[in-house]
Amino acid sequence: MADPARIALLGVRHHGPGCARQVVAALEELQPLAVLIEGPVDATDVAERLADEAMKPPVALLCYPQDDPSRAAFWPFAVFSPEYQAILWARRNGRPVRFIDLPSTERFAANPADGDADEASAAKAEDETETESETETETETETETDDGLVRDPIAVLAGAAGYEDGESWWSGLVEENPAPGRVFDAIGDAMTALRADERRVPAREMRREAHMRLQIAAAMRDFDGPLAVVCGAWHVPALRARVPLARDRELLKGMKKAKSAATWAPWTAPRLASASGYGAGVRSPGWYLHLWNGHDTGQVTTRWLAKIAALLRAKGHLAPPASLIEAERLAVALAAIRERSSPGFEELRDAAIACLFHGEATLWRSISDELLVGADVGEIPDGLPLAPLLEDMKRQQKAARLKPEALERDLSLDLRSDSGLFRSTLLHRLTILGVPWGVQAGSGSSRGTFRETWKLRWDPEYAVSLVVNLVHGPTIERAASGMLHERLRNAASLHRIAETVLDAITADLGTAAEAGIALLRHQAALSSDCLAVLRSMPPLADIVRYGQARVVESGSLSQLLEQLTTSSAIEMEYAGRNLDADAAREFVQALRQADAAIRLVEMAPDVVAQWEDGLLRLVHAAATAPLVRGAATHLFYEAGRLDAAEASTLLESRLSPGTPAADAAAFFEGFFEAAARRLVIDAPLRQCVDRWLCGLDEEELLGSLPLFRRVFSPLDATERRRLLDAAVGKTSSGGPAGLVPARDVDEIWQRQMRTLAAIFGAEGEGA
Repeated sequence: MADPARIALLGVRHHGPGCARQVVAALEELQPLAVLIEGPVDATDVAERLADEAMKPPVALLCYPQDDPSRAAFWPFAVFSPEYQAILWARRNGRPVRFIDLPSTERFAANPADGDADEASAAKAEDETETESETETETETETETDDGLVRDPIAVLAGAAGYEDGESWWSGLVEENPAPGRVFDAIGDAMTALRADERRVPAREMRREAHMRLQIAAAMRDFDGPLAVVCGAWHVPALRARVPLARDRELLKGMKKAKSAATWAPWTAPRLASASGYGAGVRSPGWYLHLWNGHDTGQVTTRWLAKIAALLRAKGHLAPPASLIEAERLAVALAAIRERSSPGFEELRDAAIACLFHGEATLWRSISDELLVGADVGEIPDGLPLAPLLEDMKRQQKAARLKPEALERDLSLDLRSDSGLFRSTLLHRLTILGVPWGVQAGSGSSRGTFRETWKLRWDPEYAVSLVVNLVHGPTIERAASGMLHERLRNAASLHRIAETVLDAITADLGTAAEAGIALLRHQAALSSDCLAVLRSMPPLADIVRYGQARVVESGSLSQLLEQLTTSSAIEMEYAGRNLDADAAREFVQALRQADAAIRLVEMAPDVVAQWEDGLLRLVHAAATAPLVRGAATHLFYEAGRLDAAEASTLLESRLSPGTPAADAAAFFEGFFEAAARRLVIDAPLRQCVDRWLCGLDEEELLGSLPLFRRVFSPLDATERRRLLDAAVGKTSSGGPAGLVPARDVDEIWQRQMRTLAAIFGAEGEGA
């Protein structure tokens, strides 16, 4: 048992500015000989490095087994974390710091006593962060399970106090309260009451608390004087309990040991937020940072509203001083009504929405992320061992002769050279890992050529992304490969698999590419979804095309692409039937991209002919959606299977007065959405469209204007002028010629001009 005369148990929330202030005050009063902190015991040697002057939170303690760095875990610290402030106090006062929790490597070794054989594999989950203290921090709907284990004690206490939200209750009582009193005694008593009825504690939780009790006992033998323990509030009753040391040792008997490494890594404010999936996260890191920085000024409310006003003004909205004054008055009044000692986050939010946002919560949401979460990125001192991925990143940057710079610069690469190919491969691998140091110009439009153009700009947050990706592998290559293998396991469609294979090939990740190709063949053989097959064809064509610039065995993939082309040609007639507007648009997009993919690679003539025959069946099938029929007609025409006269005849039949206006408009959109320039040079098509437009009544024309403007939007000013001149038969004298009888020239001229002006906007007025 911890001797209350010598041991001060400071139960905290792991990221709370109020708790942090109270910890510092308690340490000043107690003046302990050592500070014990809930953290992995094998990281004690690096604990005091957190207090280095060059260390800028947020940062994270990174621990991993030496034989497998990918099995890493993180313990984040903010400037307002009680543990961080306790370490700073210890450094200022020359007192040693010890971590007392289970060693980090223990969490990776599944222990049969846990009843959870999947714990080790779960540790490799993407973006994993330390969640040992989640029972102190998360607010869940269900607060007690059938086994009597309280999952969220804060929610229980909040409910007892009449609050709907555990976070609001804790913040109002502890974090935002300027004078909370002796909080640690109260917190300990509350947690003791909550755990009194606890019928079962998970095996790992029992081992953790046993380990901490043993570490406290060892510290009592080493230091003849007061000690302070900073731990999650939930553990306070267990650390107070009278438990024989022999029983704790028995509980830990057989615990697997492994060599571990520990260091510090930069972190970001968004990753401290509970919305990021971090179990011990807080709802509003930006608000808590503001509380920590502004507590001593006595102007927390005023300065918070000033931040809101600055963000509003930066986005072009008004924020008058009078409205700010009213918002502060309203916040104070709301706090009084709600019986709070001072305005908290909710009062300030409600007051701001009422007085500054005119009651529009949508406007509040436009600034809330920037305000409540922030974008701070931590820094670590030079000389600290780097995380394995960061070490590898430095090596790769040196080998590629690329310096990380905050300024944007262009980089042109020739893939025929070793250096160009190496740089391209590195940038593609980083993109897979969510580190867009380089962005391909034109959204990757240069794929399949020997030249790539990139825009480079390094963001400090990329270092954090690399650290988090350590769970996929200890090097850039292995981490990117691990990420793609995970993506393949989760791929739900053919085109996602094909895109992943393309990523693997462009990043020179052979094992991932082989696994993806095998999965692609298997899924393609089983798939009967024409839309999914069509979507998978463009990435496959890119893979075949990429054989020009990368060493790719594309023969079997070419055969697979031909098989998919044949099967989709057969199925498309049925897949294009009776589609609603959204489904038809989705199908047309996939159809156009698949056709472009077929034209991109050299396929057998008979396969191309089968594809074009499938397009023709789409054109003539009675149940084909009009938008799909129009797109298929255009693709068939562009393939050279229709001459201009045949296309004009077919178009005129689909735009005839007997066709419902909506169906005619959809066909027109499908045909000309990607071919508006055809109307400039193709007189038969232009005259057909001209007659159709002139036949529309005013209501039909107005209803179709958004469609027309969307279709003609790709035309530049010169092309629009040429189309206008051609459409009205304009002569050198400025009048119409050739399209209409002379007796009706003036009337029809004026109508044509009004129609074209409505379609093209003001440009048509002067045509």
